[in-house]
Amino acid sequence: MMSDPERVKVVVIGAGQAGLSVAYYLRRFELVADEDFVMLDRAPGPGGAWQHRWSSLRLGTAHRVNDLPGMAELGLSFDTADRTLPAKDVVADYYGRFEQHFDLRVRRPMNVRSVVNEGADLLVTSEDLAPQPIEELKSRGFFGRRRRTSEDSGVPRHGIATQFLVNATGTWGSPFVPYYPGMSDFAGRHLHTSDFVDAEDFRDQHVVVVGGGTSAIGFMLELEGVAAGLTWVSRRPIDWLDRQELDLEGASAAVALQDEAARSGRALPSVVSGTGVPKSRRIAAGIDRGLLVARPMFHRIEPDRVVWDGDAGGMARADAIIWATGFRPELRHLSALRLRERAGGVTVGQGASWNDPRIFLAGYGPQASTIGANRAGRMIARQIMAML
Repeated sequence: MMSDPERVKVVVIGAGQAGLSVAYYLRRFELVADEDFVMLDRAPGPGGAWQHRWSSLRLGTAHRVNDLPGMAELGLSFDTADRTLPAKDVVADYYGRFEQHFDLRVRRPMNVRSVVNEGADLLVTSEDLAPQPIEELKSRGFFGRRRRTSEDSGVPRHGIATQFLVNATGTWGSPFVPYYPGMSDFAGRHLHTSDFVDAEDFRDQHVVVVGGGTSAIGFMLELEGVAAGLTWVSRRPIDWLDRQELDLEGASAAVALQDEAARSGRALPSVVSGTGVPKSRRIAAGIDRGLLVARPMFHRIEPDRVVWDGDAGGMARADAIIWATGFRPELRHLSALRLRERAGGVTVGQGASWNDPRIFLAGYGPQASTIGANRAGRMIARQIMAML
């Protein structure tokens, strides 16, 4: 059962970098959290997708994390953060302090089930996950790759009617695993980046890592000396960059491709395909000792191995396959609004849906980098205020 919905001007779904950026600028325009706008976040605590990453990941070993707007007011910066601590803990701490300082009153854990039309407004239906232990929620498919099949989740539901919706759900909840012949026959474990916890889980096993981005490279480096055998495969040759760190905002070609796809309603291309991978000292050393040499993509999977056909034939033993194959925008809860185009994407320009002026998508396409998300926050908040 669901009581009569509360009514607000704006609902923001997601409290990662994009959602927090929008909320910051809404506060700058003197909107009040829990009165004028509401923030809903599915995660158990602050930190966005970073809180779900593995503990060995450190700041500086992946794409740069840029500061949120207004973070300097707290005396915080990721550029000076302690890089000996797990990145998930640093980001969670900084984001939590940011939420408190700017009085954002994020409601969590709230899982948004659907957004539907209600006359001139939108009705957002969410589930209150607070009474449930986090491990039980994971086992029931609220996080990661498992999906619930029952419409009745058994947790309390709430409705909010809103004039405008900002979707800032990112991609972590929608991992992508491509199909290859024999996947269902594999006797070992299939894991996605979102499932990875600790390299020790693969002690003395033969592991195949699939993917051409920083996550795949990080797994190879962490599993070296732990796994009994390591094989790295990628669908495309790795575009190594002779620089220490990648600033996604400076990768103009990748940003342009994302923007073009978003404006035309096509599925978004892989970011790494347009940016390349910077060779940090650690990565360069891995290349030099022959660890980071990717083989072409295998053709099929057998119960205990992956197999290449033709001239590049051969096999590699496999007890586990880690699919570091990226994510897709998490938009299932918006399906009733029919925003998705036949080309596979959502038509978005300047952060706004071109099919429904009430809906904004923060962090989508060219806004996926942290700088892009910050700029989108200001841009989206200004557009909302102009229409209120």
